[in-house]
Amino acid sequence: MTNIRDIAKMAGVSVTTVSRVINNHPYVSEDKVSAVKAAMKKFNYHRNINAVHLSRGKTHLIGVVVPFSNHPYFGLLIEGIANAALNHNYKLALIQTNYEEAKEMEALRMLEDKQIDALIICSRICEWDVIESYRKYGPIVLCEDSRNDKISTTFIDHYKTFTMALDYLYKKGHHHIGYTIGRQTGTNSKQRDAAYKEFLTRYSLRYEPNYIFTSRFDVEDGVSVVENLLDMKNRPTALLVTSDQVAAGILTACRENGLFVPDDVAIMSFDNQPISKVMHITTLEIPFVEVGKKLFQQALNDHEVSHEEIQVRLIERKTV
Repeated sequence: MTNIRDIAKMAGVSVTTVSRVINNHPYVSEDKVSAVKAAMKKFNYHRNINAVHLSRGKTHLIGVVVPFSNHPYFGLLIEGIANAALNHNYKLALIQTNYEEAKEMEALRMLEDKQIDALIICSRICEWDVIESYRKYGPIVLCEDSRNDKISTTFIDHYKTFTMALDYLYKKGHHHIGYTIGRQTGTNSKQRDAAYKEFLTRYSLRYEPNYIFTSRFDVEDGVSVVENLLDMKNRPTALLVTSDQVAAGILTACRENGLFVPDDVAIMSFDNQPISKVMHITTLEIPFVEVGKKLFQQALNDHEVSHEEIQVRLIERKTV
C-alpha cells in the first residue's frame, strides 16, 4: 500500500510537507501543494482517517444509545444532542438497542476501542457495575436519576414529579388513580412505582394491581388500555400516563367507546409533545431538547462528573 513516504518521494518534497498538505496546513507553497496532490491522485492515495484520529487522540464522534429511534421521546433527545454536536463540530454515532444488552455492550466496546470520544446512554439495559467498568475508557453520560459519583447524569426526578401529579389528581377529587408505564425494570419506572405506593399509603387508599398498565409505549398501547378499562367493574377515575403518545391513544379510544373525558376518566400525561397540544391533554412538560443539549455538554467534559436535574412544568388543559 502506498504511504506518505511514497507520495513525498514522487512529489520531491519532505514527508512533513505531504502531511501538511493532507491536513490542509495553510503554510505550504502552491507548487508543492500541486505536486503532492498530483502524486496522491496517481497513487489513488486516501488518508487513513482512523490513523489520524489515533494520532490526535480524538475522533470528534459521540456515541448515542437509544432503545428506539422512532419514538418522539428519544427523537427530541437526539434533536437536542445533535444541535449541540453541530455547534461544537462533532458528529454522532447512533446506536439503537431495542433494550438488547448485547447491543448496548457493543456501544460500550466502541468507547473502549476509541472509536468514539464519549458515550451518551439515553435509556440503559446494562447494570450499573457494567457501565462503571467502562468509565475508565472515556466519558459516559446517562439520562436518568442516579446520582452516582463516577458517572455524569442529566435527569428528571420522577419520584418528585409523579408525586406532584398524583397530588394534583387527588386534589381534583380522584381517589381511584391508575397509571401506565413503559418498562417495569427501568430506574425511572421504579421511582414512579415507589411514589405511587407512598401516595396510596399517605392517603390510606387501596392498592389495585389492575390499575397499573405496563409495556405501554405508543398510541396503539393506549387503545389497549381502554379495552382493559371497559372490562373492569370498578374502573379508575383517573389515569396518570407516562407518555403523550399513549395518552392520545387512550383519549381517542375513550371517545370511540362512549367514555367521557374527564367525567368518566381523567387523563394526565407527561412530555408535552405536539400531540398533547393538539388533543388538549393535561400534561407535565419535560424539555427534552434542553435535556439533550445538557447531555452533550456533559459528554465533552472528561474531567468533571456532574448531575443536572431538569425541572418539569404542569400544563393544564381539558382532560382533568
